[in-house]
Amino acid sequence: MPQVVPSFERIGEENAFAVLARASALAEQGRDIVNLGIGQPDMPTPPHIVEAGIKALRDGHHGYTPAIGITPLREAVARDIQRRHRVEVSPDSVMIVPGGKVTMFMAILMFGAPGVEILYPDPGFPIYRSMIAFTGATPVPVPIREENGFAFSAEETLSLVTERTRLLIVNSPANPTGGVTPKAEIDALVEGLAAYPDIAVLSDEIYGTMTYDGQAHHSLLAYEGIRDRLIYLDGASKTYAMTGWRLGWSVWPKPFYDAARKLAVNSHSCVNAATQWAGIAALDGPQDCVAAMVAEFDRRRSLVVEGLNALPNVSCITPKGAFYAFPNITETGWRAKTLAKALLEEAGVAVIGGPDFGVYGEGYLRLSYANSPENITRALERMKTFLARTSGHKSSTSR
Repeated sequence: MPQVVPSFERIGEENAFAVLARASALAEQGRDIVNLGIGQPDMPTPPHIVEAGIKALRDGHHGYTPAIGITPLREAVARDIQRRHRVEVSPDSVMIVPGGKVTMFMAILMFGAPGVEILYPDPGFPIYRSMIAFTGATPVPVPIREENGFAFSAEETLSLVTERTRLLIVNSPANPTGGVTPKAEIDALVEGLAAYPDIAVLSDEIYGTMTYDGQAHHSLLAYEGIRDRLIYLDGASKTYAMTGWRLGWSVWPKPFYDAARKLAVNSHSCVNAATQWAGIAALDGPQDCVAAMVAEFDRRRSLVVEGLNALPNVSCITPKGAFYAFPNITETGWRAKTLAKALLEEAGVAVIGGPDFGVYGEGYLRLSYANSPENITRALERMKTFLARTSGHKSSTSR
């Protein structure tokens, strides 16, 4: 029997998809399941974007495209970055990829190797740690703390840098916490990184359009001092409700760009042609659809935070970005993953246990409020009933 090479044993996964599969299986059995686990907008892709994709197919865009993406879309990305971040980037530094994960995959493959350390946010998107471990590099978690509003601390981040550090991953607005790091912390981080010119930075800004309460998103692209080692990650999945289209983009410093191009050629060849033309319509078309979606998420954010804080022994700070809440459940006596499983199996509510996002995720759950207000309300009612019924039945050690 052929044996898979040992490095594949180090690959983790994104448990949100496992929860989605289990929730779907229960629904197929006739169970009424409310899914607050998956990070996917419940709104459809805006019609003008859909029509652009259909038109592209009718116009004959059925073949391969350049591995780096079609020029008109790379130009549209550059215009969008200028519009949103007031930063000029060359279309020649933009790469079109099939979803945000591909940029992570490429960046971590470039810098990860045995003997190397890569810093990543914890709790954070699980693919960071998974890919770091796959390369043989040592994953070094940067704690993302509730008392800091789930923003990263520049001082704590820099304190973890060693002579073996080769890549730093940052994410704001953040998954799974909804934290937004203020400009002062980003300023301090960039200033501190001046002492470490050999460390590359991957800035995951996929939720950059989703901030609330007047909180601004500050892109690391705006910092000229690190542009020569900064990899910028963004895409259409969240902003334009295009998760299934698989469209992402990234900006690479010149020394890294050709390596990324070669990885594209060796892995996915190119992004779906019609999707790329739809992406131009998304970026260059009316943005009122984005504003309307964010306003709706804001309303749901208030609903979910109020409801979570009304649950027995649960507290939840107000997230400042993305569409996730990260409630603290330590006072319930439950371990997070055990509670998440029980809520799905017994209460019909799909959520994700905090440890699926890292070692510092214990004591928390992640809820996505990218679902309808009616479903959010139903889920919170079920959670309240379940927690009231099970309160004090078991000790925390038995859970």
